[in-house]
Amino acid sequence: MAYSSSLSDSEWELLEPLLPKILPLKNKTRPLEWSYRDLIDGMLYRLKNGCNWEDLPQDFPPYSTVFWHYNQWLQAGAIEKLMTLLHERVRAQVKKSPNGQR
Repeated sequence: MAYSSSLSDSEWELLEPLLPKILPLKNKTRPLEWSYRDLIDGMLYRLKNGCNWEDLPQDFPPYSTVFWHYNQWLQAGAIEKLMTLLHERVRAQVKKSPNGQR
């Protein structure tokens, strides 16, 4: 089920290629049961709605899984790196656009 906080297909197409460069390496003890998109959508839902991790809707991965990945990425600085990269891309687009000049 899509929520207003869920990534659109075009947002995911922009984000997905950045993840391997940014996310911390995970010990591959077993393959992920959930996609990175599902995990990120769960994180975005929680951040937008301000709910407890335990209150994530059932159609997201288990809250403990979403929280674990969020915490790992946060501690590794991956979220900050991702935000910086996305911010730089937006600034570059604004500079290129004719309306972006002041």
